[in-house]
Amino acid sequence: MTRPKLTYFDMPVSRGEECRLAFALAGVDFEDHRIARESWGELKPTMPFGALPILEVPGHPPIAQSNAILAYIGRRYGVHPTDLVEAARHEAVMAHVEDLRATLAWTGRNADEATKQRAREQLAATTIPAWARFVEAQIGDGPFYAGERPMVVDVKLYMGLRPFRRGVMDHIATTVFDGFSKLVRLYDAVEAWAPMKAVITR
Repeated sequence: MTRPKLTYFDMPVSRGEECRLAFALAGVDFEDHRIARESWGELKPTMPFGALPILEVPGHPPIAQSNAILAYIGRRYGVHPTDLVEAARHEAVMAHVEDLRATLAWTGRNADEATKQRAREQLAATTIPAWARFVEAQIGDGPFYAGERPMVVDVKLYMGLRPFRRGVMDHIATTVFDGFSKLVRLYDAVEAWAPMKAVITR
């Protein structure tokens, strides 16, 4: 293996998808290893934390957890801040995206459809706007989080918003982020950025 190898579920909403897009953002060739759910049972025990994605870098143990992979890609290929404080600010936003995902997953876990609907509608009315306000307050003049150039944090935010904007989040309207112009601008800018536009096909 001479190239980094990214292994992830072949799903457009997977955390591996955001790592794939980060490689596209950086303009880096890599081995794109997508697996189906059916083959996961055999592979799972060999993973560092029993989960995907993982990134294999020649000569090193595999790197797990999407935020760690994004930070590695960003640092290695120049799409993450070199300043320690600024890098930490970006990583905090990436963790904030994971907080939202965890909250959403909880609403759909072991719930009947009516309970799930009530929980999602409550999130759309309270939790999601509060989440968005925290991010919106940190975005500058844009179009991206840190200015004119996209970084891995922008990919993370884009993927965090994408299920909502594409209308695949049950019981939450596609307009849930419409009151947050900077977030919407960032989302649209990532999707329109030429290296990204070429690979955002799903």
